[in-house]
Amino acid sequence: MMENFSALNTVGIDRDRALALALESERSRDFTPTLNGVTVGLSSGTSGNRGLFLVSDSERARHAGTILGKILPNSILSKNRVAFFMRANSNLYTASRSSRLKFEFFDLLAPIESHLKRLQGFRPTLLFAPPSMLIRLAEAQASAKITIRPIRIFSIAETLDPLDQKKIESAFDQKVHQVYQCTEGFLGATCAEGTIHLNEDCVHIEPEWLDESRTKFMPIITDFSRTSQPILRYRLNDILTVRPTPCPCGSSFLALEAIEGRADDMIDFVDSKNQTVAVFPDFIRRAIISASDWLEEYLVRQSVPGKLQISLQCRKSAPPQARAEIGKHVENELLSLARLLHAQPLEIEWSDEFPPLAGKKLRRIVRMTELS
Repeated sequence: MMENFSALNTVGIDRDRALALALESERSRDFTPTLNGVTVGLSSGTSGNRGLFLVSDSERARHAGTILGKILPNSILSKNRVAFFMRANSNLYTASRSSRLKFEFFDLLAPIESHLKRLQGFRPTLLFAPPSMLIRLAEAQASAKITIRPIRIFSIAETLDPLDQKKIESAFDQKVHQVYQCTEGFLGATCAEGTIHLNEDCVHIEPEWLDESRTKFMPIITDFSRTSQPILRYRLNDILTVRPTPCPCGSSFLALEAIEGRADDMIDFVDSKNQTVAVFPDFIRRAIISASDWLEEYLVRQSVPGKLQISLQCRKSAPPQARAEIGKHVENELLSLARLLHAQPLEIEWSDEFPPLAGKKLRRIVRMTELS
């Protein structure tokens, strides 16, 4: 899509011009300029690959209305103050600014200390941020550096890990909601019950099933309302898990148990014939987070099939033996998983290192070509 960007878009925008504008906006942190009245954005995506997107004025207005209809916890006539922490601002997000709806952009590239006083003064009723930032805000809230009371908190842009969700909800004493959005469109949001429902009234989503029981799939997206940059049967590499029981909210839209992350991050075991056996990241995640309440951070990386590098960090108040006990639990769980798969036990290298994000999205389970 990016290689043929100039030919695929219908508003006559050249890829190189669009990329130059997007890169200049990233450099200057001024995200208001447009090309021919069309908003140009740059998305890093969960894969880290740059993706250009175009949104016309009418599409921007429709997008704003759709989001407000899905996520506002009260009447559209109520006054709300929206704080959103993102890597980049966009006309797309501020299209619905009005006397009743105030937006404040907080740049993820700026130090968090520079945000806390402004956030406290803004007193947001709605807070949007990636989990990696929500964790830091939760720590600030717990230590009374901020004392904000948003009506609703939304996790965006990154996979929300259950470990992080628990920490954020404890600090703010409320449920964390999610918005499932990407360059290709606004794909889903949580209902009042906290269940993610796909926006099947806005986009057509075909499931490409990944298992025989049809519980996990990759979505193929078609957006019939988007014309400046047509999105037609575009397959994402996200792994979505279907909720096994109906949501109590009564919505007929497909309910998800979880957005697991990228298909690229499936972990490879090795069987007795030295053939790889791909495992969904959720099995690895559950083996770790079920170990202990003392666990605070973890990172799983794989560069070679059959081997894992696992980093663990316990809470400061944890007893000295906690880390060793967690490690033993994880080893036993992964050994049991290998037996179920008729695969060889994984070789595990334990580490205390947590590489800096450096502007990248938080991913706790990562398959990579080279460990760093």
